[in-house]
Amino acid sequence: MSAPLQLSATASSSSIAFINNATSPPTILEISRPDGTVTTRRGDEKAEPYVNFGHAVPGILGIIRLRLGRYVFVITKTEKVGSLKGHTVYRIKDFEFIALREATHQDPDEIMYLSLIKRHIQNGPMFFSYTWDLTNAMQRQSTDSGLPNWKKADERFFWNQYALADLIEAAGTNPDVDCFILPVVYGFVSLTKCTIHSVPVTFGLISRRSKYRMGTRYFSRGIDAAGHVSNYNETEQLLVLDSSPAVETYSYVQTRGSVPVYWAEINDLKYKPKLRVFDSALGPAKLHFDEQKKIYGPNYCVNLVNQKGHELPVKAGYEALVTELADPDVVYVYFDFHHECRGMRFHRVQGLLDRLVELGLGQQGWFRSVDDVEKGVFVTKKLQTSVVRTNCMDCLDRTNVVQSFLASWVLNLQLIEANILSPEDRFQAHPHFDHIFRNVWADNADAVSKAYSGTGALKTDFTRLGKRTKRGALQDLSNSIERYARNNFFDGPRQDAADVFLGNHRPFDNMDAPFRDHRPIVIQSMPYVAYTSILMILATFFLSGEQDSWLKTRLFVVFWGAVFGYAMFYIKAHGLAYVNWPRLVPLDYVAEQEVVHAETGRVKGWVMSEKGKVETKIRGMEEGKKRTE
Repeated sequence: MSAPLQLSATASSSSIAFINNATSPPTILEISRPDGTVTTRRGDEKAEPYVNFGHAVPGILGIIRLRLGRYVFVITKTEKVGSLKGHTVYRIKDFEFIALREATHQDPDEIMYLSLIKRHIQNGPMFFSYTWDLTNAMQRQSTDSGLPNWKKADERFFWNQYALADLIEAAGTNPDVDCFILPVVYGFVSLTKCTIHSVPVTFGLISRRSKYRMGTRYFSRGIDAAGHVSNYNETEQLLVLDSSPAVETYSYVQTRGSVPVYWAEINDLKYKPKLRVFDSALGPAKLHFDEQKKIYGPNYCVNLVNQKGHELPVKAGYEALVTELADPDVVYVYFDFHHECRGMRFHRVQGLLDRLVELGLGQQGWFRSVDDVEKGVFVTKKLQTSVVRTNCMDCLDRTNVVQSFLASWVLNLQLIEANILSPEDRFQAHPHFDHIFRNVWADNADAVSKAYSGTGALKTDFTRLGKRTKRGALQDLSNSIERYARNNFFDGPRQDAADVFLGNHRPFDNMDAPFRDHRPIVIQSMPYVAYTSILMILATFFLSGEQDSWLKTRLFVVFWGAVFGYAMFYIKAHGLAYVNWPRLVPLDYVAEQEVVHAETGRVKGWVMSEKGKVETKIRGMEEGKKRTE
């Protein structure tokens, strides 16, 4: 796909037509209403514009089947992020959807499903390119197979693969559909044209979030049975030197991902959730690292969690796993970030880098290629032979600092190799370029953090400014408070939204009422009791008259104060019941449990309770593999 589509519909409204004018003659893709059958034809006929779209649109995001029918999600507005080697990257800014079946009645669950998908698309930073395979790092796409981008895409980062399943299935027998399949990545993309030592360069940073074991902060931790870990991101730093007619490209890749053992932090309204480390995960961890080695080579596994207190069991579990793996290509490196860098001494990350160099990181290298546009020659000069896989508890704040530190070290070496810097020079001595580097990495940290925790990253003042500031500390405090609120009271629908979009939950296979509140009435009512108590106390002070006796007023306040205290005590004692849990895909470590009346034996409702061990069900894999009619 090399040009925007023109969206239109036939006059009879029996189908929705997409016209790709980049082909000759134009290719017309039709999606029939209401069954969603996909066909193509060639021709120049004009179709009557669909009532909501009388203009060209950038592409099709997907076709998603819900409870009552299919919906075509269409990208309607984009923002140009930048260009790299002649390829333009766009960010999705707005979208619309078309129902293939006219609704005969209002179904509240269908409305909720649509609302969840809208939320996911609106809040998710999604990027695409018509001509560049954005899902693969430069090294993986250095040999061009000549296939369409969607066929070359790395499935880990092909975010809308499930949503495009109908088109992908049709393309299996009809190659004309290929030009309508547009892979989208979820994460962060920045492409900045600038100069250093008067040499024009493009500095790029791309973070690709894996769709496997995708989840929000406390609802997705550790590893699953298929070897996928939570909050897995591949981050690629790019440096492109456009010395026409030759274009020289440098690429360096790092990864992050949750500690690959079965573990969880279970929300119960406390600031620090309960930490649980479950069964051995040797088999899944072997699957995980086998895949990592196949793609990247040996792994330097940098673990940044604390060696004392709350985080110690995760550290111990990781180290026991690595010992059990006994794999020479899985090199474990521990660095107690909070201890070593306490007092804002983040420069001490240099000690970690020195340790990695001792272990062989200096021979890791990076990808380097030269394109001669005039001669049409592409030459690979160098390959990256291993990868640094960094984690902390969330794989966010500490991980961001370490990844940006490693990236700056590598970038200086690349600039020296490119003869832009002398061996004694560093890009940090060039304020304009240094400012770009720091802010791009800080923006990346915020994007990755918002996707997982719901807020921007902590410690980004160090990434942006090279030092900790009072303003940065206050921002970290604000983000920490917001994270607590989001992770306890708002992340359930955010998790559900991703599960519907990615196909981990298929509404047409689940005809029950998933959004019903099953909790007993007494549990549901306690927050309202607390709110009422506060209102009554406030009313006492603002509405009491002079004729009211002091004793009567005091007794009234004491009574409602006691009611409020009891309500808060009850809520705290039943904290699990008040977390906004996901409703669509069962979690690994908690489940709904029946509440039975002691005398009658009747089920009064359900509440969330902890599981004794982690469920080894592959999250979303079985649901996402198939598309049934």
